[in-house]
Amino acid sequence: MVEQDTNLPRCDGDESAQAPCPEPRVAQVPAQDHEQHDAFENVHPADAADHLEAMPLQEQVETVGNLDPEDAANAISEMDTHRRAQLIATLDPDQAAHILSQMSYDDAADVLDELSRSLRETMLKRMHKEDAAQIAHLMRYDPDTAGGVMNTENVILDHGLTADQAIAILRRDIEDKEIPYYAYIVDEDERLMGVASLREMLVARPGVLLRDLIKDQTLIYVHARTDKEEVARTLSHYNFLALPVVDDAGKFLGVVTHDDVIDIIHAEASEDMLGMVGAGVDETVDTPWRQSVLKRLPWLCVNMFTSLMAAIVVGFFEESIEKMAILAVLMGIVCNQGGNTGQQSLAVVIRQLVLEAMDRKKSSHAIKRELRIGLLNGVVIGALVSAAVTLVTKNLVLGAVMGGALLMNMTLGATVGASIPLVLRRMGRDPAQASSIFLTACTDTGGFLIFLGLATVFLL
Repeated sequence: MVEQDTNLPRCDGDESAQAPCPEPRVAQVPAQDHEQHDAFENVHPADAADHLEAMPLQEQVETVGNLDPEDAANAISEMDTHRRAQLIATLDPDQAAHILSQMSYDDAADVLDELSRSLRETMLKRMHKEDAAQIAHLMRYDPDTAGGVMNTENVILDHGLTADQAIAILRRDIEDKEIPYYAYIVDEDERLMGVASLREMLVARPGVLLRDLIKDQTLIYVHARTDKEEVARTLSHYNFLALPVVDDAGKFLGVVTHDDVIDIIHAEASEDMLGMVGAGVDETVDTPWRQSVLKRLPWLCVNMFTSLMAAIVVGFFEESIEKMAILAVLMGIVCNQGGNTGQQSLAVVIRQLVLEAMDRKKSSHAIKRELRIGLLNGVVIGALVSAAVTLVTKNLVLGAVMGGALLMNMTLGATVGASIPLVLRRMGRDPAQASSIFLTACTDTGGFLIFLGLATVFLL
């Protein structure tokens, strides 16, 4: 036990003290921490995420440690997929679990889904049981379905309540809800009966029951297993802010919000663009380079094989090219025009598939339409190039062969470009996945075969 020195001056208001009391020490916060805090104070989470992503990983960890957990959660949820997964994995597990608990359940589920299984289980064990249960429930759904993107923090009201009672409940609970503009009306078995907007409840007559408020309503909803692309199309079609999600029994599960749909549309557009050329559909500049190699290499091998096929076709006409060297110069034009025509058709059909489902009749119409467009463009381009070749070479037959080859290959390109995504969709595959590689194989091989074949028959 340490004895107290009674000769030391007292600092409890004793005026007999012979020495002044020492000034209390105040912990000094480093200036850099003040600057970091100021940079994130009153900043939109998306801008805060940009600030974080511009920092090295270790500095991200230090900055997050100086932020309020709720501010940190909002910023991290807006970060790029790979960046936020790396940051969460680097943070202290207790700190990371606390930050995840501050996120909306759907955002937390998305972040956890990006982590390894062992780390994911560690985080869930360190969360509050209720939060962990809600997040784990969301993670059971396929991330590409309505259940995988829905939010469960919604206003749910019994159909037997009056509008006045509903407004009182909204006033009490609305702060913690994701979408406060709609209330979801359920029966005793939690089956969805209707959706009431805040405006409808505010203007309703005093005492009117919610079930009477929605009795003439046409209920629009999606099932938990509905593909997220279909969810995006439905919400966009009806211009809703949110779309309710139900299970097979009609029980209300959650909602897909308009901001989720924007993310879905953006992600699908990016996936289609990357998939068309054989890159990883979720690849970014932050994806580890080894993963990118593994994703791209198989399709590069396929492309090498298709290029080899085109080269073999050219090899069959080696003697023709030796006899008439200008064929080697012109055959590239035929392939290039066919490829560009096909890319135009490919882009139009893939866009249509993203916006809406196409049945057999509409698919057939799309192919016939693109065939007509390719044929007409082929006539125009073929005639122009034929005239130019004839004028330069003084060889009318060569000009005619060139024009005919362009007409045929551009028609082929337009037809194949429209058909590839439809065939892939019917096979249950992503219609954009490496479609550009398959199209190039058809237009290159077909272009060489058509042009050199016609040249061999009519010129040699």
